[in-house]
Amino acid sequence: MEIKPTVLVVDDELGARQSLEVILEDDCRVLTAESGQEALEVLQKEPVDLVLLDVNMPDMDGLEVLRRIRAQDEELDVVMVSALNLARKAVDAIRLGAYDYITKPYEPEDILSTVHRAISKQKLHRELDFLRREVETVRGFDQIISQNKKMLEIFELIKKVACTSTNILITGESGTGKELVARSIHRQGNRKVSPFVAINCAAIPSELMESEMFGHERGAFTGAHTRTIGKFEHANGGTLFLDEISALRTDLQAKLLRVLQEREIERIGSNKPIKVDIRVIAATNTNLEEDVTQGKFRQDLYFRLNVVPIAIPPLRERKEDIPFLAKHFLNKFNIAFNKKIPGFSEKTLDVLSRYHWPGNIRELENLIERIIVLSKGNDPIELEDIPIEILMSSDKGTKDDKLSKAGLIKTREEFEKRLILNVLEATRWNQSEAAKILKISRNYLIQKAKQFGIGMKKAD
Repeated sequence: MEIKPTVLVVDDELGARQSLEVILEDDCRVLTAESGQEALEVLQKEPVDLVLLDVNMPDMDGLEVLRRIRAQDEELDVVMVSALNLARKAVDAIRLGAYDYITKPYEPEDILSTVHRAISKQKLHRELDFLRREVETVRGFDQIISQNKKMLEIFELIKKVACTSTNILITGESGTGKELVARSIHRQGNRKVSPFVAINCAAIPSELMESEMFGHERGAFTGAHTRTIGKFEHANGGTLFLDEISALRTDLQAKLLRVLQEREIERIGSNKPIKVDIRVIAATNTNLEEDVTQGKFRQDLYFRLNVVPIAIPPLRERKEDIPFLAKHFLNKFNIAFNKKIPGFSEKTLDVLSRYHWPGNIRELENLIERIIVLSKGNDPIELEDIPIEILMSSDKGTKDDKLSKAGLIKTREEFEKRLILNVLEATRWNQSEAAKILKISRNYLIQKAKQFGIGMKKAD
């Protein structure tokens, strides 16, 4: 349900207040005050989006009230209303920061148009402010690429939940694309025109997290020189993505639970509840059930978040996707770095597909970017462009725990043997190509293979 903006009507005449209330009540939540002092008291207690303020009032005139409102909250828009078309008053009001100046008698359409413009401007300003701060940190693909059966099932699940407001918990190892899935849910849902706001709960210092989430009022703590809008308010009407939710402090878990239950927040330094209409998607690379058992994570919050669970498989379990992802990133970085690298050799794609990718899709993306950046020409990517640590990896190789128990000489020999064997297999036993990748002569390669008991096969 869409939350209506709140408008405060300030006028000493009852008839004027009632008239504006009738005009606005279908589109806005309307509060009223019959004096400037009462208006300032209302603003201390209630979150308000716009003020319609009469210029000529006893005790405290509209311009003085405007000065005090601007001193209290410089971001709150004020529209001045006057029975007289006084150019001097209008100029003074605009100079003091009023959004607009309307004279009586007015048409209802004029009032509604002005209010809608002011509210739209505020919403746009908040979104631009948020995007300006977030643009450097947002990364991800434009689409999810997969032919894996489990991922195709996730795509179908995304379609089913996208247009609901149900809370979702996404689990998966680091680099599997949890935020990408969350963004896809947002884009395909009925909130897609509203903000998608992400918070990495593990990246923000715990002492700053509450302010980051809920915002704070001016003077709420040392250094709080201005009112700051939190991520929950920025996400109003849209989606809030809480990444690495397991890192959230216990006391903030309790506050988050209350927000999910009541659908309202309070800024630090304020006791005014602010209604929020958001869809929450959380993500973690840990086992939250174990955290609940160990008392690290609240059970009631876990149940509240885990309404629809989505478990993303690691890249090593969807190896059929590796060639498609590699080509996708190749095209992406060809454009980014103005390169024309046509693709990968068959042997290179084979090596990439056999690697276990502990860093998942993020590691693959970083590797392709590194290769494109360091490439000098526009030739296809070959085995010699692949880092040694990836060539070293093999499901058939000696386990690292065995190597750790060997001495230095034995460990070095096992490392050399594994590397030579893996490169020979990757090159399909082409000795000249393997020697080139290893940066040794073919004769020395044959000598080393004999030393380690590696039987040379005929090249394919």
